[in-house]
Amino acid sequence: MNGSVLRIELRRSVAPWAGVVVLVPALAFLYLLDGAWWNGTTAWTAQWTPLALWTRGLLFYLWPLAVGLGALQGLRDHRSKMSELLTSTPRPARHRAATLAGATAITLASAFAFLVLVGGVQVLAHTEYTHVGWLPVSLVGALFLVAGSVLGMGAGRALPSPLTPPALAMSAFVFTALMHMSLGRTQTNTADGFTSTEPNRISLLSPTVEEVREAFVTLSASVHVGQTIWLLGMAVTGFALLVAATPRARLAALAPVLAGATVALLILPSDPRRMYVVDEAAAELVCDGPVCVTKTQQARLADLAGPGKEALRLLHGVLGDQAPLSVRENTAVLPEGSTPQWSRKTVLLDFDDAIVAAAKGGELTRALIAKGMVPGCTPVGWGSFGGDDYAQTIAAGWVLGDLKPLRGTPARMRREVESETRPVWEKLTALPRSEQAARINAMRAAALSCEGDPFEVLSGGASR
Repeated sequence: MNGSVLRIELRRSVAPWAGVVVLVPALAFLYLLDGAWWNGTTAWTAQWTPLALWTRGLLFYLWPLAVGLGALQGLRDHRSKMSELLTSTPRPARHRAATLAGATAITLASAFAFLVLVGGVQVLAHTEYTHVGWLPVSLVGALFLVAGSVLGMGAGRALPSPLTPPALAMSAFVFTALMHMSLGRTQTNTADGFTSTEPNRISLLSPTVEEVREAFVTLSASVHVGQTIWLLGMAVTGFALLVAATPRARLAALAPVLAGATVALLILPSDPRRMYVVDEAAAELVCDGPVCVTKTQQARLADLAGPGKEALRLLHGVLGDQAPLSVRENTAVLPEGSTPQWSRKTVLLDFDDAIVAAAKGGELTRALIAKGMVPGCTPVGWGSFGGDDYAQTIAAGWVLGDLKPLRGTPARMRREVESETRPVWEKLTALPRSEQAARINAMRAAALSCEGDPFEVLSGGASR
């Protein structure tokens, strides 16, 4: 591809506008809407891997745009009514096709790179943990835009109609939606009997990814390899359609994308636990004595260590040999709908837990005591407020000698927490100390096993 011709293409064609059309909606989506991409440890500006995954998630909307814009570019020769004249020139068709595809590919890839750069600058300011494990996620994302646009160009050249660009963009959007919903998901039942859905192998042909749940979870290497093969096949088919001059050649041009999809499906993992995996380097623990966090959260260790050690000391004072010995960030990644699994010897915390995220100093000590006594049994990915939260409030109050709502309790729920916990607290503290301890131990056993209702146990009822 001649450099001067490419510069003319970039300067004179509408290719640069393809980058603008992709970049502006992406930035508007991120900055004008208040969504999960702004919250907690998985915010798109908090860590490198969430940045890569959230920007990949935007391809749900951007990839159909790239396909449609590519089709619009593919119609250029047809709109100019010079197709026959161009074919009569000595310049090979593949050279003209490479210039056309190259200009659009450069602008789309540059727009996506700029989007990542905008987030990356903010990530640098928010975390001490830097790594390059997120790069393949973003590189494959850029390749999705390039391959989609080249496929659109080829389709536009093969089907020269004004309806081709919108039809292709809509088809790409429907494809992405189906991959993200019905066709790309498999219904499963958790060990506790809850019905849920998981992504299947076909869903990995989609440009988008699952919502980010943990900062140390990323896509596996086999996903990157499979998707790259699928996209190379797509790009080759698009380019072949751009240069094909006969119906037979256009039919033959479909072979690479079909072969790419077939090979990719043989490589892509079928088990969701092999699609989204724990980044072992990011999940490695950094400790200050008995208090440990992952590398992604190592900047928080200094603020957590003191309250963590104090919580362990206070818990040992009331629980004795049954007290936990360490505080650690939870790195377990369980399927959605699963019942959490807790340890008697370790206080497991999640920095996105409301009572932990909102607390500092003494309030953080109270929150860690609450987590050590009643870690909570709401299924993974679900939300609830009730018995576990009441039991946490009472248990932390019992250890510290005063009853008050935990920091992070929603303001609208504080009155309810007070009305539910105060009568149980007064009955509990009116008992002899030995009976109080026995009831607290029974409550903790129910809370750690997730086989009982800790608040009912505190109230004097039986475990369910």
